[in-house]
Amino acid sequence: MDLNTVLDVRDARSPVPWRPGDAWLGGGTYLFSEPQPHLRRLVDLSRMGWEPVRELPDGSLEIAATCTIAQLSRFGKSWDAPAAPLVEQCCRAFLASFKIWNMATVGGNLCNALPAGPMISLTAALDGVCLLRAQDGSLRRVPVADFVTGAGRKDLGEGELLRSVTLPARALTSRTAFRQASLYGLGRSGALVIGVLDPVDGSLAVTVSAATVRPFRFWFPLPPAPGTLREVIDAAVGADDWFDDIHGLPAWRRHMALRFAEEIHRELTADAADTADATGSADAADATEATPPGGLR
Repeated sequence: MDLNTVLDVRDARSPVPWRPGDAWLGGGTYLFSEPQPHLRRLVDLSRMGWEPVRELPDGSLEIAATCTIAQLSRFGKSWDAPAAPLVEQCCRAFLASFKIWNMATVGGNLCNALPAGPMISLTAALDGVCLLRAQDGSLRRVPVADFVTGAGRKDLGEGELLRSVTLPARALTSRTAFRQASLYGLGRSGALVIGVLDPVDGSLAVTVSAATVRPFRFWFPLPPAPGTLREVIDAAVGADDWFDDIHGLPAWRRHMALRFAEEIHRELTADAADTADATGSADAADATEATPPGGLR
């Protein structure tokens, strides 16, 4: 769509004072999808030269706001971290063509703050933290789960820029489980739930998104009883927090989110128990082989 109210497009590498009617331009897939009568100038981020995805020395992962979905997908396919499958699962949760994949950015998906945004789901589930830069150059960090505050609402000041999202190393070593539902075969997500099981301390995080106006991330030091998980979600997500639009009624979204949460709980805890049993059996076998008859050494 032509934005006929836009009078100027500036390169973000040449900073200019921010003024009313300005907007950051990433991939532009949202900006050019509908009229933007309030805009007068676009500040283009496409030539900033930020590395799309990079692994930091501490093992964490930094995803630039300008990283496209196609770039993130390619990285996820070649990445060998335990949480790697989740990247492609969330990329595939987009209702988007390959043309959108090659233009839409991770930062744009977060800043649009739409309930069905799968990059919100991915980064919130993996305990991601947004790096925000104000016009005066000051920086602040906000967890993704707190950055999106409602449908189309985010914790972003006037002229503030989302620079990147960092996923901590601990989360990347976790085992994950993914569930997504839509009313249509290729429709927008009506419910998207992700489970993350920490291999170090056994803690479980369950993130509910798409079904709700913002992501809800529930963390348990140990996996709770299935009934407890349902009660905790129901207590935290109020009636007005279940999203309501043409892609799903609140009652259906709640039903699917609770069902998926219980399925994910069973999947991750059952796999953890199987791993523990296998490890215990192997240890017992090793001990049997190493111990002579009668227990003498």
